[in-house]
Amino acid sequence: MRRPRTFLSILAMLLFATNVHAGSGVNLRWSACFGDGGTQNKPFACNVNTGVQTLVASFELGADLGQVSGNEVVIDLASASATMPAWWAFKNAGTCRQGSLVMSFVAPAAAVVCIDWAQGNAIGGIGTYNIGLKGPNTARLLAVLAVAADVQQNLTAGQEYFSFNLTIDNLKTVGTGACAGCATPVCIDFTSLNVTTPTPANNVRLQGPSNGLDSDRATWQGSFGCLPTPTERRTWGAVKALYR
Repeated sequence: MRRPRTFLSILAMLLFATNVHAGSGVNLRWSACFGDGGTQNKPFACNVNTGVQTLVASFELGADLGQVSGNEVVIDLASASATMPAWWAFKNAGTCRQGSLVMSFVAPAAAVVCIDWAQGNAIGGIGTYNIGLKGPNTARLLAVLAVAADVQQNLTAGQEYFSFNLTIDNLKTVGTGACAGCATPVCIDFTSLNVTTPTPANNVRLQGPSNGLDSDRATWQGSFGCLPTPTERRTWGAVKALYR
């Protein structure tokens, strides 16, 4: 009788482990959430200065989590060129396209599968955009978003939740004053998302794709054999300090 009990016990543990961790991770797609048909690659002819492209980030938890107060975000980029192109030089004073990258928190209007975890109450923004941190052809974006204490949310395992948009406009793509490198392929990795609560010990740090092998990665102008990007652990306080 011991053998059947041992088998059943192991089976029960495996099923429990699968249930707890299934689907946990992050997603990054163009134009829509992963579950709403967002695309992985964005081709662009680089022939106009008008229009925008929008990256949509989402996540799934492996277990229910109460009193969620915010997200802290790490995005890594790597280009197929020796150095990060000027077209991808955002935010920092004096860069070629300083104002062409914007973070926002309004879920896509056509979202069905994807639910806004913050219910429209999130505020925040990009803290740093560090070019060259992991090599001359790389950049790292750190950002934070949060809700007020009276609108903290209880989130459910297995649900795809919208987190944020990154909107990239096409200014300075062609003509006088254009920034070089729009046609260069770039990999954009959603490296990690720390789902925060008022109790730091309850925070959940998500890494890796929640769907398939690479739902956490988007590409610009096609993939060029992107390599995994090293990650760093940062605390909620450390990311918030970027805004002081």
